[in-house]
Amino acid sequence: MSRLGSVGARLYRGEVSVDFVGRQKLWYSISGVILVVSVVALATLGLNFSVDFRGGSVFQFPAGKASISQVRSTVSAAGGGQDTLIQHIAPIGGGPAKWQVQTDKLSGFAAVNKIQDAIGHRFGIPQNKISTSFVGATWGGQISQKALQALIAFLVVVVIYLSIAFEWKMAASALIALAHDIVITVGVYALLRFQVAPASVIGLLTILGYSLYDTVVVFDKVRENTAGLLGSARSTYSQAANLALNQTLVRSINTSVVALLPVAGILFIGAGLLGAGELQDLALVLFIGMLSGTYSSIFIATPVLADLKEREPQYRALAKRVQQRAAGGRKAARAARATVGARGQGDPGERGASGQEPDEPGEQPGGDAAGTDETGATVPAGRAGAGGSPSRPPRPGQRQQPRRNQARRRPSGKKKRR
Repeated sequence: MSRLGSVGARLYRGEVSVDFVGRQKLWYSISGVILVVSVVALATLGLNFSVDFRGGSVFQFPAGKASISQVRSTVSAAGGGQDTLIQHIAPIGGGPAKWQVQTDKLSGFAAVNKIQDAIGHRFGIPQNKISTSFVGATWGGQISQKALQALIAFLVVVVIYLSIAFEWKMAASALIALAHDIVITVGVYALLRFQVAPASVIGLLTILGYSLYDTVVVFDKVRENTAGLLGSARSTYSQAANLALNQTLVRSINTSVVALLPVAGILFIGAGLLGAGELQDLALVLFIGMLSGTYSSIFIATPVLADLKEREPQYRALAKRVQQRAAGGRKAARAARATVGARGQGDPGERGASGQEPDEPGEQPGGDAAGTDETGATVPAGRAGAGGSPSRPPRPGQRQQPRRNQARRRPSGKKKRR
């Protein structure tokens, strides 16, 4: 078995455990800081919507030897505005690279033709090599409205499903984790000025489903571990939930890593090296959202659920019983250790003046042990035999006579006639 598999087996059996639920204040603090930064960035900087949302014009022309600063200055001087988005696009499979310039909504065809003429004159590009497209603000507004409707419908269906399959407190915890993922992802887009495109909205809905899947797996194990918990005093709800989280930890990590590898390949190779803009819009939100979803399913959803359940009266009473049982066990362990320590030191009153251990019952101090004769009477120490004569060691050269077995001596009297 691999080392990771061995760790997973030990986590599942409860031999090792990470106290996720017990440290919920730490996780709440970390998430709180990230959420505050995200909200502040969203309120002050706003989102960088693509032309599909805000409307405008898009110009594409061969890159040649032009630099991004030259393209920006040319378009701005021709009336394109300062808030232009410029991308260098390298087609997949080779071919000439292109510049793509997105401007705000221009006032008529005259402004569009002016920018085309400026680009062609500055970089020596024929007019038929410069492609122009327009996107109206109305179409972008419709996309935003449909995306918001899809998000609300998704959240409503999630709450209904989790309330039926599990309970409403699990649904509330999952909803808090989903809101956590949405705010963090949107905040990262606002802070780093990533462009929000229609593909970003699709990726956002995708990561919400992914985060929900991971949370449901953990909640199913929590429900299994807490079944019949009130009838015993083995553990509290938080302890049982933490065990479930540890039992599914390796599975969550493996699932996240396997899912992030292809997304990272799309983001860093497909978009970064090959310049595929649509792939970048989709892969970027997936990468950020999957990281946030994995974090929330482990550090947010289950601790929030444990906090909600521990407020119920029956689980508060269970926590008291578990605490009393643990206190009794600790008290018994301390008493046992004290008893063992006392036996190891011994009672000074039980020792003799010489410091030796007291003799066993029936044994004379410093002498031989007392015995009994054939009739059961006690024979003093140092004596043996029926006659009570002292037992002396044989002299040198003298044979020691064997003792008679008094038990086999024939009783006195006449022989019994046959």
